[in-house]
Amino acid sequence: MAERTLGQRELNRALLARQLLLERVQLPLPRVLERLGGIQNQYAPNGYIRLLSCVEGFRRDDLTHALERRAVIQATLMRGTIHLVSRRDYWPLALAVRAPQRAFLLRARRPPPKERDLRQAARRLRRVLAPGPRPHKELAAGAGDAWSSVGPWIDLVRVPPSGTWDQRRAHLYWTAEAWVGPEAGSVDDAVEHLVRRYLGAFGPARPEDVASWAGCSARDLTPAVGRLKLRLFRDVEGNVLLDLPRAPLPDPDTPAPVRFLPTWDSILLTHARRSGVLPETYRPRVFSTKTPHSVGTFLVDGAVAGTWRHEQGRIRTEPFARLDRATQRELAQEGERLEDLHS
Repeated sequence: MAERTLGQRELNRALLARQLLLERVQLPLPRVLERLGGIQNQYAPNGYIRLLSCVEGFRRDDLTHALERRAVIQATLMRGTIHLVSRRDYWPLALAVRAPQRAFLLRARRPPPKERDLRQAARRLRRVLAPGPRPHKELAAGAGDAWSSVGPWIDLVRVPPSGTWDQRRAHLYWTAEAWVGPEAGSVDDAVEHLVRRYLGAFGPARPEDVASWAGCSARDLTPAVGRLKLRLFRDVEGNVLLDLPRAPLPDPDTPAPVRFLPTWDSILLTHARRSGVLPETYRPRVFSTKTPHSVGTFLVDGAVAGTWRHEQGRIRTEPFARLDRATQRELAQEGERLEDLHS
């Protein structure tokens, strides 16, 4: 039985609390990434920008050093997109999404690839990578026509200095076994871990939301959901929402500070629509069909209120509507933090 119905503002504040956007924290970066469910990092500076909004006293070198120490791992994971995750989270998340990603590629590619060809390509890549990290062009040559589909058959990570603030092209790869350590854990445990990570970072949520974030079907998650002890709510439309016991549910009137978000931030994607962080009237202005990427945004009272860009050493903001003076001051203060990060 669902405990109670949660309105959009309650879901909004729950999401902001779990995404560390109500108050900055002082935690090691791997623990921060575990709280966030990882950071989507298609553009290398995104992780730095997101952590600036979450971590008190964050500096650029903090993330670069964590990547160099292998405490933070950069790899293709959920939805086949690049993410930053903790070293502890890497293998559970990789194992959880492996089978759905393989099935999707075998089903969706035209013409359909043959799995034996992809396995052979993966073996060739392992031989190429045996001496150490190799750049994208060498791997693409080694895999041949299979390069665009072989990812789910070989676990690769992006190795610094590539994919950092100073060297933004994430084009240097190595096997996860060599960089992170040997594969560990069962698939069943990994899928349970993935569900817990999502709910801890984005819940309360529908099973379909978890699946959308992970890049699989809700059916893939059903056994794991059934094994977990979860709290149940409903949204105003009557949908059942899953949540972890004792996960944060702040008062809906909790103040939400101004915060800057990078491009493609996970809380703006469709799996988090229930929270109202991105008002639907603004979605076309953030995710435009005219560009291959979203735009940087800023939040006011827990919702996207405008866009930003870094230009000639300054942060230029474009509000979608008039802002009061107090909000303008707060926006300027947060903008100075972001300018300092870029300097």
